Amino acid sequence: MLVPYHEEMTREALSPHFSPGALEIIIASNSKQDSWGGLIGHDEFHYDANIEKGDRYIIEQRGYVLATLLSPGILGAWIAFGRLLHTAQDFYSHTNYVTLWLDQFDGSPPPPPEIDPLQKDLVKSPDLHSGKIYLPMDALYFIRPLRPLALKLLPKNSHGRMNLDSPEQGPKFDYARAAAVIRTQYEFDLLKKILPPEMFARFTDK
Repeated sequence: MLVPYHEEMTREALSPHFSPGALEIIIASNSKQDSWGGLIGHDEFHYDANIEKGDRYIIEQRGYVLATLLSPGILGAWIAFGRLLHTAQDFYSHTNYVTLWLDQFDGSPPPPPEIDPLQKDLVKSPDLHSGKIYLPMDALYFIRPLRPLALKLLPKNSHGRMNLDSPEQGPKFDYARAAAVIRTQYEFDLLKKILPPEMFARFTDK
């Protein structure tokens, strides 16, 4: 998703749980994944082209959170959590998970807040795939006057054709956004479950 939506979703899910200072670091780390350095050569940051690499990246960043909290430092835990959240949130805008979930309802789906972001049979489905980056056409997609041309030339499994990065992509965006907010809360709750209370208190800085 675009940076403003990452920030908006992260605040919505986590504002009650972290100190303002900690939350700003988490959001900045999340947003940095969409800098040019994070966009080029880092498919795993965004679930582009390869779902397994995105899954491994989330596990890796979760490990960094835990490792940092075992040391006197805390900054690295917030940075790793922000990176983790960016990838988890992008899962819903850069894969066809939302489409697979909606297809279960024969055109009459529940409203977006009722989406299940981790439905097991869909997460493991052989039909689940992420958008592939096709250069240079996917780069041209981001140049608005050239977008119609890029979309005409890009295949159906391209990032340009598949992404749900903003409301421009239609009503499925609302489902991708809702799923990302719920997933953000899930990732927070998971850490709350596995961290000892004193370590969790340090992490939330409250």
